Amino acid sequence: MKAVVSCEGEIRLSDIPEPPLEAGHVRIDTEYSAISPGTELMMNGQGRTTPIVLGYSAVGVIGKRGQGMEDWAVGQRVACYGAPYVRHAQRLLVPRHLMVPVPAAVSAVEASTVGLGAIAIHALRQADLHFGETLVVIGAGILGQLIAQIARAAGCRVIVSDVLQGRLRIAERTGIARTADSPAAVQQHLDEATGPMGADAVIVCTGKTDGLIDQALRWVRDRGKVLLVGDVEPSFSRELMFAKEATVLTSRAGGPGRYDARYEREGVDYPYAYVRWTEGRNMAEYIRLIAEGAISVGPLISGVYPMEQCSDVFARYARSPAELLGAVLAYPAARDEAAALSPGRAMDGEERDGRMAEARSSQASAAREPGG
Repeated sequence: MKAVVSCEGEIRLSDIPEPPLEAGHVRIDTEYSAISPGTELMMNGQGRTTPIVLGYSAVGVIGKRGQGMEDWAVGQRVACYGAPYVRHAQRLLVPRHLMVPVPAAVSAVEASTVGLGAIAIHALRQADLHFGETLVVIGAGILGQLIAQIARAAGCRVIVSDVLQGRLRIAERTGIARTADSPAAVQQHLDEATGPMGADAVIVCTGKTDGLIDQALRWVRDRGKVLLVGDVEPSFSRELMFAKEATVLTSRAGGPGRYDARYEREGVDYPYAYVRWTEGRNMAEYIRLIAEGAISVGPLISGVYPMEQCSDVFARYARSPAELLGAVLAYPAARDEAAALSPGRAMDGEERDGRMAEARSSQASAAREPGG
């Protein structure tokens, strides 16, 4: 089967063995997978001489079930997250806690971003924000955009900061009222929202900090929090942190259970009463937010590209990251909104939004039909 691999600094499509079916897993025919540019370009830059398959967030249809997975239906569409099980590959072998059902109200393209969504939700849980509190998000890439939207949906006041005007305009389209392209503009929003108090939390979603953590410490209130998401170098002034008794935190992946083989591979869940939000439950919550219209993922997807164009897409990210916000790869198993996506042609934003709306409408109509 075909997969997107990185080897010696080159990203390309390659043939790899198909994963054999195992107990406690299902085999999924991939429809779409979402690119996480920061993580995947970083992995590509490590000069590996052995090929590694990239990716960790996808959507597809269950083709076969292993022993113990009879409660999942063949033909059921699921969103899935977490390498090494989920990758940019035509078929995936996924255990039960790393996939969630996709309802008719959510398009497959939107659902393919479930991994990014779980990471965004876990970041907000780490920040421990509450209704009415104020959050500054530094970096309006796709992860920062999702964090901002989810925080707004939870009743927080959100300020999004980025130097790229185009990304700020996208944030505004999705309902973020306060955007800023400079530290002075952020401070003005904070003064209007909190007076002299400052933000309850600042989440840093950019790999190039260049003093941003110190800036975040200036923006937070006394005993506020600064949360680092992704590949962020934690260099900051202890004096600034100490002066406010601020907390500097990091957020790892999509929530409790990530990297725990008993949870992921063996399917042993954490007790609900003691670990309320696992990575699997964060995934399900993200899909619910899309289904209920609480967040808007469509404007964050710059394009949907046939998997054969993977090299070109990654090259664009490396060469001109401002050109792409979110990119999704389409596979031969893709259906509904990508049915007319001919080989070698990308789907632009307007066409993609129309297709996703049509797909949701047709899926919802089918679900209402007798026997549907």
